[in-house]
Amino acid sequence: MSTNFEHEVTIDAFKNLKVARAVVAIMVASGLVLIFLFWLLYFREGAEVIPQWVYSLPTVNAIFNTIATIFLVMAFVQIKKRDFVMHMRYNLAAFIASAFFLISYVLYHNFIGHTPFPGEGAIRPVYFTILISHIILSVVVVPLILSSFFFAFAGKFEIHRKISKYTFPIWIYVSVTGVLIYFILNAFI
Repeated sequence: MSTNFEHEVTIDAFKNLKVARAVVAIMVASGLVLIFLFWLLYFREGAEVIPQWVYSLPTVNAIFNTIATIFLVMAFVQIKKRDFVMHMRYNLAAFIASAFFLISYVLYHNFIGHTPFPGEGAIRPVYFTILISHIILSVVVVPLILSSFFFAFAGKFEIHRKISKYTFPIWIYVSVTGVLIYFILNAFI
């Protein structure tokens, strides 16, 4: 790898950070996000007054997930072409789209609370299979994404590649199934 490339994607503060300290910080941050979302979805009641714009947020969420998926595919194409800078830029764009998704998701569930699935019949086990796998893998992917970025920014590309082999397919799956869940829910609401 060229020094020019490393200069473009590495961050000195990350290069000097001990791996163990970074991993602990990533796990703590991921755990706090998980605890917060679990509380928001299952222990906090929705708002009594819901602004009209809140009802458009599931569509916004699906759009952000779609955008993240597109950027992830573009990043994958760029890494196959060995264009590391564009690969990183597309991954950052996917991360930003996913972050906007999370903000929109939190806003929606802050007002609405838990959304039960009203579908009946054969679609029910299909929906819950997709939903459960989506939830489990979304919990797994957060620390993987943060670790992939940390190791890239720290210039530890060998570790970055090893982690990203798991991060990419899981992140794609979570983004795509998020959109699929949206469409299934919309068909029954």
